[in-house]
Amino acid sequence: MVKWKDEEHSFKSAVLKGIAALGIAAMAVASFAGLASAESLLDRIKNGDTIRLGFTNEPLSAYPGANNEPLGLVNAITLDVLKKMGTTNVESVVTDWAALVPGLQAGRIDVITGGMWIKPERCRNVLFSEPIAAVNDALVVPKGNPEDVHSLHDVRDKGLTFVTGAGYTGVKLAQDLGIAEDKIMQVAGPPEIVQAVKVGRAAAGGLFSMTAHHFAENDPAIEVADPYTSSGPNEHPAIAFSLNEQAAVDAFNAVLKDYIGSDEMMEAVGKYGYTKTMLPDGTTTAEACKR
Repeated sequence: MVKWKDEEHSFKSAVLKGIAALGIAAMAVASFAGLASAESLLDRIKNGDTIRLGFTNEPLSAYPGANNEPLGLVNAITLDVLKKMGTTNVESVVTDWAALVPGLQAGRIDVITGGMWIKPERCRNVLFSEPIAAVNDALVVPKGNPEDVHSLHDVRDKGLTFVTGAGYTGVKLAQDLGIAEDKIMQVAGPPEIVQAVKVGRAAAGGLFSMTAHHFAENDPAIEVADPYTSSGPNEHPAIAFSLNEQAAVDAFNAVLKDYIGSDEMMEAVGKYGYTKTMLPDGTTTAEACKR
């Protein structure tokens, strides 16, 4: 009987020791994971770690290739700068436009390369690099422009439906101009904008000028409104980072300063239609964040 109790005691002791050992191991793993998650983006770039680039499907700005590789002019610029900073390892995270900032905030994306325009409301949620271009918007309309649309004012005054992307600056612009809420259609991105115009769900769709021309050149059912009167000044696309990654933004900008407009950059982005007329116009990110 005593022998049985001794064996039981030995067994319980072994179990307790095993549980304690597992607990210590779990704490060690948790501690390591905490350290890993605390590693800054700049450290990860310098270490050559994989950096997740977030963008939507928007030729020729940023879009995925056949093997999900990051293509487009904004990705080309980002890849070159990241290489100079220390890494060539990247992973594409392709998602809807409206999911980019939430994905960055949740840590599912490291850098947004969708060519996001610098706007005050966005500056409260992300850190932007200095501008990589000075561009403007455009309208895609059905072939022949049957509604004779040449501005968002025309869309408003004729009571037509305007389609843009969910989360695009075009939503607020249309609202500010007085276009009725039920006349502002929001969809996932450029392909859906073009489709809405093609099938007659909207009279005009708002896109980045280069993107608009790209779709019009490849789809005989639509065209770019010409002439077109923009409703605002030049827009300034940039690369977006998390609010706690100022060091990475500063390092990125330091490289970008010498890279922007260089022969190396123009060779990388030229195939996407980027020309020297699109280079930054001197507006800084700090200035754009206050407009």
